[in-house]
Amino acid sequence: MTTPNDTNSSRSKLWALPVLRRFAPPLEIPGDKAGGTDAAGSRGAVEIVPWALPGTPLRTQAAAARRGFYAPALAGAPTTTRQAEILNTALIGPPTGTRGVVNGRDVLSRTTISHDPVTAYNSEPREVSSPNVIVMGDVGAGKSSHTKCNYVVRPLLLQGRRGVVFDKKDQGGEGEYSNVVRHYGFEPIRFTTDGTGTTLNLLDPMIARGTGVKGQTRLLNIVTRIARGDQPLNEWEEEALREALRRTVNRVDHRAPVLADVLPNLGQIDHDEYRTLSAAARDDLHKAGLSVKWTLNGLLDEYAGLLDGETSAAVDLSGKLTSFDISQLPDDGPAVPVVMAIGNMWMLGRLRSERTSATTVVYEEGWHMIGGPSAQLIKANQKLSRGLGISNVFVMHKGTDIPKDSPGMAIIQEAQTVIVYRQSRPEDALWCQQTFGFAPETARTIETLADGHYIFKFGSHPEAHVEHIRSEWERQLTNTDEGLSVGTIF
Repeated sequence: MTTPNDTNSSRSKLWALPVLRRFAPPLEIPGDKAGGTDAAGSRGAVEIVPWALPGTPLRTQAAAARRGFYAPALAGAPTTTRQAEILNTALIGPPTGTRGVVNGRDVLSRTTISHDPVTAYNSEPREVSSPNVIVMGDVGAGKSSHTKCNYVVRPLLLQGRRGVVFDKKDQGGEGEYSNVVRHYGFEPIRFTTDGTGTTLNLLDPMIARGTGVKGQTRLLNIVTRIARGDQPLNEWEEEALREALRRTVNRVDHRAPVLADVLPNLGQIDHDEYRTLSAAARDDLHKAGLSVKWTLNGLLDEYAGLLDGETSAAVDLSGKLTSFDISQLPDDGPAVPVVMAIGNMWMLGRLRSERTSATTVVYEEGWHMIGGPSAQLIKANQKLSRGLGISNVFVMHKGTDIPKDSPGMAIIQEAQTVIVYRQSRPEDALWCQQTFGFAPETARTIETLADGHYIFKFGSHPEAHVEHIRSEWERQLTNTDEGLSVGTIF
């Protein structure tokens, strides 16, 4: 008859043989014999730890390893099934596929993040319903480096792509994209207030080609409002402006009309349809025209050479990358938003006859386009922009300054690609979490993001914490203030 002691002895002998160990039943772990029983009559409990259980001895001898024995370099660490869930790729797969361009690395899964809004918009089925992008974050958090790498330099490697940048950051007396533009054989379109830069014509025929006379009227209205510090025109002023533009277009036919041609027609009320108005109404319309005239006259006086002539021949979109260099324009005043608004409308007209490429348009200091009157232009032309293959990228610091019921808020909510870098103020982080539909705990994460880290969300996919990865050349391109030789890199 076999006793329990004999059985345990046999099992121990089997466990001693590496080849037969897999066939041996597990050994019973004895209780704490010294513990006896507790007050409830239970046997003493023994803590079972992974490294105390029987198993194959770890071999570190090279000779044993050559004979096929298990011989890891280091002893394994104990774990639990809960900790090991991260090894299940079904639970933590990559947040994106491989289409588009590489944007960075997912912090949780350590997988590559690949995305391109144009590619996602044109995929079947569509991954995003809008190709527009919002990039937001504190100064120095990494949003400018991200934009330059992922929405300008890298997409230009794709076939049928080009970029247009409204370049606001000053580096050595010119915009930060200037040397990259020169690599493609073109010069940046430079704007100044001293008359030595480029001229943009508010009434350029190219604008009418894209959006018609209504688009020109809307642009004139927005520019006047910007010049007034975002004070809207009333209905009398709007009518006076429309009438002045009709007169100007009908009477100037030997050349492109310019803003100076509009000024004499503001306040004129001899149109036939005005003859039925009362004397008081005619007088009010006349005064409204004069009010707009004085506003635009002051704009031309302040920015001589910038707006008071035909569009310079240097304004061209035939290059792979075009830069509207507005880095030398003053931060305060209407110059920057006015040039952005005119450039946007001119670009729509130009692209209407050149549909060979998809165009990424980057608005550095994008608040000027979606936080002020110009948002009406962007909103009104959204459908036209998508038809022309335009992906708008708005780069800005924070969104709390944008009124909830403004056209700019509608543009932000429509964007299907969102990049949020650190927002150190709690109210700004909370605004991002609520506006973009992030998980509640993401607000705290946004406040504490390290430089170069961001929250990424596209389409209906949940957000992901991403680290932006750059090549050594891209680090130089985005970190230095001096001129860069880029000709040998591409």
